[in-house]
Amino acid sequence: MTDRIAEHYEQAGLLDRILDALTREGLPIGRLTIDDLAPVDEFHSRGRRGTEELARMLAPLPSDSVIDIGSGIGGPARYLAATYGCRVSGVDLTPAFVAAASGLTRLTGLADRVDFRTGSALDLPFPDAAFDRAWSQNVAMNIADRPRFYGEMRRVLKPGGRLAIQEVAQGPGGDIILPVMWASRPDLSFVRTPEETKSLLAAAGFAVLEWEDKSATAVAEIAAERERLRAGGAVPALGIHLIVGPSAKEKMRNGQRNQEERRTLLFNALLERVG
Repeated sequence: MTDRIAEHYEQAGLLDRILDALTREGLPIGRLTIDDLAPVDEFHSRGRRGTEELARMLAPLPSDSVIDIGSGIGGPARYLAATYGCRVSGVDLTPAFVAAASGLTRLTGLADRVDFRTGSALDLPFPDAAFDRAWSQNVAMNIADRPRFYGEMRRVLKPGGRLAIQEVAQGPGGDIILPVMWASRPDLSFVRTPEETKSLLAAAGFAVLEWEDKSATAVAEIAAERERLRAGGAVPALGIHLIVGPSAKEKMRNGQRNQEERRTLLFNALLERVG
């Protein structure tokens, strides 16, 4: 299963493609900032706005160590380190994502506080109680074994440690229309309802501190962006199409429809390890 998930996301030459786009936009490759990269490296629902809101929930301290599970090409990890001063270790299943994340982190001057490694969310390459905080955005949709996924999160957190998650959930509007960003076929998608997710998190040893439904916010942002483009706004050269490839438009269109028809929901949650 993990091999199929990695194959879904793998893109040859990803880092070079991003660097070429940055160069075409006139951005200084040797002096990149996290804001320069935000249009392309926030590969999850609601982009940078989603990261900012979830980060405010987690509120890591400069002394905290944070694990980013399913770290993609590293945008959220770099944002947390640059904004809050914490140390972040990212883990992702896709080698091309890890290579791009490491390269972009060096170019933003954050390699002393952010590192990445290839690994599975079901077998995190860290000892027990290694982190003060944990973070995950738009990852659980690809995880069939949720008890193990949440159990690994709890294992690597210190007692009383906090976990911030942004997840896509199954909504009441019907079956999810495929393909979407996380799945081109049904055997790659394992979306649960919010109620099921809460139950699984509780069984894994987490207490809910905050739970926010962001579905309506996401739909409003989609409508605003559609109106901007309709009014003649330019399609940005930097974007997640560089990560996804030629199927990006169809997947984005289906994702928007799923949200608008409430086939999918979106929530943020802050949890605490119990015991």
